[in-house]
Amino acid sequence: MSFENLKLRIKKNEGYSSKPYKDQLGFFTIGYGHLIKPNESKYFKHSFKKKFFEDLFEDDFNKALKIYKKLFHKNIYKKPETELLIEMIFQLGPKGVSKFKKMHSHLDKKHKYMVCLEMMDSLWYKQTRERVNNLIKHFLR
Repeated sequence: MSFENLKLRIKKNEGYSSKPYKDQLGFFTIGYGHLIKPNESKYFKHSFKKKFFEDLFEDDFNKALKIYKKLFHKNIYKKPETELLIEMIFQLGPKGVSKFKKMHSHLDKKHKYMVCLEMMDSLWYKQTRERVNNLIKHFLR
């Protein structure tokens, strides 16, 4: 399964910044939505070329993909479900995604509209309404 379109969507949704900025929750972020960890002070001290952030995005995406495969290896999902979960992992991390228990149950039962309602009935939706709405539109295609 190719994920090039998903990568482009995630980049668009995340936006790009070569300088650290605080995301909507007040966490420092850089590049294409890379959460700056406590041991990554280099991002506050040095400048990096866009190619560096492209590579960093690839690393972050591959981590999200690896987590997806670990968490959902027993599930057989089609591309829309897979892409939805990978993007959620990219944005929310595995702990954040694990909180969507009802949504996962509806995914397994192939109840697409209930999946969307669970997404909308969340703090995540309140914090990033436009992004979640875009994910829902893509998921329902």
